[in-house]
Amino acid sequence: MASFIPSLGSLGSIGSLSQTPGVSSGADAGAAGGEGFGSVLKTALEQVNQLSGSAEQQVGSMLTGGSADVSQVMVAVEKADVAFQLMMQVRNKIVNAYQDIEKMQF
Repeated sequence: MASFIPSLGSLGSIGSLSQTPGVSSGADAGAAGGEGFGSVLKTALEQVNQLSGSAEQQVGSMLTGGSADVSQVMVAVEKADVAFQLMMQVRNKIVNAYQDIEKMQF
């Protein structure tokens, strides 16, 4: 996953996912002080939600006659869209991995 995230560094806070240390087992993550997989996903979802909220606020400001610049509003909307698409692809990969593991015979 980290191989395609650094190229999206212009997304701001989403680019910070590439700096997340490797995911270890649940017991090791808590003992080593590292973040668990669930907390990394939660943080990423919060960042996507933040970008979306910011874009909505800027669009609303522009529509009500505020001093919002059209180009800045479009950039904010595109950032939110790309971040959402990225999270949907990550979700799809996680679901596919879970289904593959579910099919394994032990």
